[in-house]
Amino acid sequence: MKLTITITKGEDFFVSSIKEIPAVLSQGLTIEEAKANVLDALELYLQDMQQEPVFENIVLEEDLKIVA
Repeated sequence: MKLTITITKGEDFFVSSIKEIPAVLSQGLTIEEAKANVLDALELYLQDMQQEPVFENIVLEEDLKIVA
């Protein structure tokens, strides 16, 4: 899987995100800091996604295969 980091210049900070995962956002005072921070955010996001979800009344659970 290929992911794309995007960094934009805000008023006071550089804002970074992962294009393919809109929920992963961060910021930094420099481009390098914004990049490092969004990579940390991605790591936390992926760790959280690996935890067993607590859902009640599941009616379907299916594995998906993504072919790039």
